[in-house]
Order: sequence, then C-alpha cells, then structure tokens
Amino acid sequence: MNETRDRVGEPGGERRVSKLTLYGYKKCGTCKKAEKWLGEQGVDYTFVDITTDPPQRSVLKQAIEGERYEVKHLYNTSGKAYREGGWTEKRKTLSEAKQLDALAKNGRLIKRPIVTDGESFTIGFKEDVFAEVWG
Repeated sequence: MNETRDRVGEPGGERRVSKLTLYGYKKCGTCKKAEKWLGEQGVDYTFVDITTDPPQRSVLKQAIEGERYEVKHLYNTSGKAYREGGWTEKRKTLSEAKQLDALAKNGRLIKRPIVTDGESFTIGFKEDVFAEVWG
C-alpha cells in the first residue's frame, strides 16, 4: 500500500524538498517516530509498506554505497523473520549480492524505516541523523 502524505511547512507557504519515500510498517513504533518527525518538519513523503512492497534490490544496493551504511545495517536483527530464519549465521556465509537478493524478497528482514529521496538514505530512526539528512 502506498500512501502519499503532504506536509505543510512554514506559515504562508509550503516547504519544498525532494519527495521522500518512507519504507515502513504501520505498527512499527520507530516508523511512527520517523513519520512524526517528518510531519513536524513539513516534509512531503510517500509511505510504502515494507512488508508487502519491500525496496527493490537496486534501492538497497544504493543505500549501502555511501559511507554511512553497510549491508549489515539493512537487517532488522530484532525481528522474528531474522531470528527464526537463522540470519545471524546465514549472513556470515553469503555474499553481499546474495544478501541483497534475500532482503529484497522479504521486507520483514529489513530494518525500518528506510527513507530516501533517490540519492540520500537513512536506515532506522535517529533524530540527529534525520536532522542532518532531511532537516
């Protein structure tokens, strides 16, 4: 399910930033915090349910091409799919390419939220990182 959220910024005008995509899960507390923060900043974003429509492999690959993140940062290590799937051990033996393939097929393995404007990325929610990247 994709849901567009338009946010109004300063009084008398709309704050314009590149449209963001937030891959998240509606029941996720961390995703709710990220949505609240974006709303308070007046940032437009489209919500994509990560469990039914996970990011494509190319998006995940792009997220780890910068200096901030590695493939290990993409995993939802506290999630049921990760724990029950034995991913702590599995990921040690798989190439980055195979890990990206697996993550793109199962959004429940992915740490959330992932927020992107197509160039910059944040994984998870830390207010200071959001302020730096999206503020």
